[in-house]
Amino acid sequence: MSIFERYGCKQVINASGKMTALGASAVHKDVAAAVAEAAMDYVDISELMVQAGKVIAEVTGAEDGCPTTGAAGGIAISVAAVIAGTSLSLIERIPLTDGLRNEIVIQKGHSVHFGASIPQMIAIGGGKVVEVGQANHVEKDHIAEAVTDKTAALLYVKSHHAVQKGMQSIETMAAIAKDKGIPLIVDAAAEEDFRKYIAMGVEIVVYSGGKALEGPTSGFICGRADLMVACRAQYKGVGRPMKIGKEGIIGLLTALRRYDNRPDESQQQRERMEWLIAELKDVPGVKGAITQDEAGRAIYRAQLTIDAKAAGKTAYELIKELESGSPAVYTRNHYSNLGIISVDPRPLLEGQERVIAQRIKEILQA
Repeated sequence: MSIFERYGCKQVINASGKMTALGASAVHKDVAAAVAEAAMDYVDISELMVQAGKVIAEVTGAEDGCPTTGAAGGIAISVAAVIAGTSLSLIERIPLTDGLRNEIVIQKGHSVHFGASIPQMIAIGGGKVVEVGQANHVEKDHIAEAVTDKTAALLYVKSHHAVQKGMQSIETMAAIAKDKGIPLIVDAAAEEDFRKYIAMGVEIVVYSGGKALEGPTSGFICGRADLMVACRAQYKGVGRPMKIGKEGIIGLLTALRRYDNRPDESQQQRERMEWLIAELKDVPGVKGAITQDEAGRAIYRAQLTIDAKAAGKTAYELIKELESGSPAVYTRNHYSNLGIISVDPRPLLEGQERVIAQRIKEILQA
């Protein structure tokens, strides 16, 4: 029995991805041990925050860093930082920023919902959202012409949730930000390359600590030194209700330290998905294929297209039965309206692809 089942929760097989709603990641034993050790001791949190910034900087190539509760908190804190800086009186005003330089320019196709809405995270940090262009088409001039003396920053969302075509690139936004003398904030929550955007000259980059990094529930901001000092200063204001504790910080730093030395499991993961597809090839109404992540990451999933007439069930019905079973199997369902469900190999524990194959067979062959 798992620790969650002891408290009345159902057992879950996460085939969806590094999803916050399913607990994001199952951490390595070294990370878990570090979290436990930190939980049983004391530290000056302000000192730990500064030292954490140094480790984040070392790993990312940034000038400094700031730990957070997650990427969502990181967006709010970053926005507050570009508006209030280190002024305590302004920090204590957030999110009430009328009269301040508070506009955050974002492409309309990036104004998305990721479990909460990007505009709400901006608003929590005191930002006034300025959406530019259309949902499927943004030109450079849309962004440049939206920048005024009220603009605090530009925001770019690197995510599969965002519109993937018709948007301007990070490079274009970085050039506009530099030309206008304002920071660019990049929400790179689920990205795996922690150096890429800093190397491009981006001033503020926000990551999740519990997704690609496979740390505990946490996140971090990295970037220009003065802006990272301002980010940490927000814990005297809007950052207080989203503060990260000593355990989360140490778990995050431990995951960062071991990130470059992790074994590359991509080939093994792909082979597991190929096995799953082969195992289901004779199930009526199921057609399998390997597909790459929508945002271009080196993640290869098993895509299962369900022919409702041949299978006897729609993709929606299959999803519902998988989730209501024991254990509950959660697949990746962004394209379920097209009859497609996907299996993400990254969060699967050993042998769980076999359980998934068996459950699908049981449901569709019943």
